[in-house]
Amino acid sequence: MAIFVSGSDRPYWKLLMNKIDMTNERMKLLNCTLGLVAGGALPVSALAIPQPAQEQTEKQPNIILIVADDLGYGDLSCYGAHRIQTPGMDRIANEGIRFTQGFCTAATSTPSRYSVMTGKYPWSNVDAKILPGNAALIIDTQKITLPKLMKQAGYTTGSVGKWHIGLGDGHVDWNKEVHPGAAEIGYDYSFIQAATNDRVPCVFLENGRVVGLDPNDPLYVDYRKNFPGEPTGKENPELLRMHPSVGHAGSIVNGVPRIGFQKGGKAAQWKDEEMAGLFLDKARQFVDDNKDKPFFLYYGLHQPHVPRVPNERFVGKSGMGPRGDVILEADWCVDQFLKELDKLGLAENTIVILTSDNGPVLDDGYQDDAVELVGDHKIAGPLRGGKTSMFDGGTRIPFMLRWPAKVKPQVSDVFVCQMDLLASFASLLGQTYPDKVDSENTLDAFLGKSKKGRKELVIEGMFNYAYRQGDWALIPPYYNPYSKEDGDFIGLGYGYKLYNLKSDIGQQKNLAEKYPKKLGELINRFEYLKAHSDKVTRF
Repeated sequence: MAIFVSGSDRPYWKLLMNKIDMTNERMKLLNCTLGLVAGGALPVSALAIPQPAQEQTEKQPNIILIVADDLGYGDLSCYGAHRIQTPGMDRIANEGIRFTQGFCTAATSTPSRYSVMTGKYPWSNVDAKILPGNAALIIDTQKITLPKLMKQAGYTTGSVGKWHIGLGDGHVDWNKEVHPGAAEIGYDYSFIQAATNDRVPCVFLENGRVVGLDPNDPLYVDYRKNFPGEPTGKENPELLRMHPSVGHAGSIVNGVPRIGFQKGGKAAQWKDEEMAGLFLDKARQFVDDNKDKPFFLYYGLHQPHVPRVPNERFVGKSGMGPRGDVILEADWCVDQFLKELDKLGLAENTIVILTSDNGPVLDDGYQDDAVELVGDHKIAGPLRGGKTSMFDGGTRIPFMLRWPAKVKPQVSDVFVCQMDLLASFASLLGQTYPDKVDSENTLDAFLGKSKKGRKELVIEGMFNYAYRQGDWALIPPYYNPYSKEDGDFIGLGYGYKLYNLKSDIGQQKNLAEKYPKKLGELINRFEYLKAHSDKVTRF
């Protein structure tokens, strides 16, 4: 910012010395100018001294969004875990804001990530459901997205790690450059897995092309039937090093049975135990390549989603089996990534957000002793439910933000949601967009400046919905046949459920009969939202 000296500035020499880093040549120029001013040859306003561009405006912060996969509210030591220690992730919480009421919009991956990218509720898009690995891109490339917003503000954008919002037009030829994809929704660079660890294709794509693909061994993917002669988990269990508990009877990659079928592309297939290190390297490289300009990085951790196959350095370290081990691995990755920011001198003016796409799960389709070895570790902490659930354990997730230049360390109980990052960053960066979104500007809450966050949120379980307003949570009746276990975990049942989360964080006391007036108010509001929401396709 240029310094203008007027007669009211006393002493102006001290002001200039404090504000401007002068080289010898600029000092000579200033001395000469001061002499001319003193002699009356120049007005005092001539002391406006040009500065380098980065000094003329406050530098925009770098922004990094780290999204873990199926990480629970109780899986981090900063959220109360005692059997597992997560110093890397804890560092973000300890040096920034740890939110105790941070939410995603959905209790499963694709819908939740759709909201982060678009600022829209997932039920506004009929395709925003758990996707197979060959699904088409579900984001409208003509609409605003989080990375497009960043590019609009002058940022270089990158996506590394888990994707799971579709690629291509529904008829992907994996042997060519795949479009539409990350580039079409705003990413300058991408190094991603198409879906999840347990879904084919088990390959990486860098800027739309499968990495390491041998053209003489083309890759084919199908989710309907197997390719003749290709081994599967169902028909060839002798080839497995990890066995399924349910599902996962498809193609075998790296000794692990997957969902779906793939053929060819052997040289491009990933090794599960190397994924974490590779994603970390790509994330660090993106930061290093763009350290001299504002950047936005979406870093999608693939842990602790199944199959849980940690690098050998973490095997057995948690005492809780592979699930605990891969959480330690993810924490180490975060720690190393933060150290990279330190090394490059970027930590002070970089916003780092760490969160999860949805709540946690133990047995998710493989025999990995997650249930047997969990002991007294509470994966969702004090919350009820987990992944797929309408209870808070499905969508109330770890959520923390660090920005040393602007944000003081604190714990916040303000109600915030990942979907609101789009509108909030638009406010921070002075950007606008023409599209209608559900994202709300809660920037001051994200930065710890305000106790005012979201007032309400519609929460999606597994194609069923709950409603949160202030301290109250409403779960409508869903008449599907269900086992008692599913009802207790997911929230299915034959009557309305009403909980006061301030007094009952574990949602154990159904207050529907005790507070009929409050129940009626929430039902009416919930029904109003269903009737007046934009493009409601799944309510």
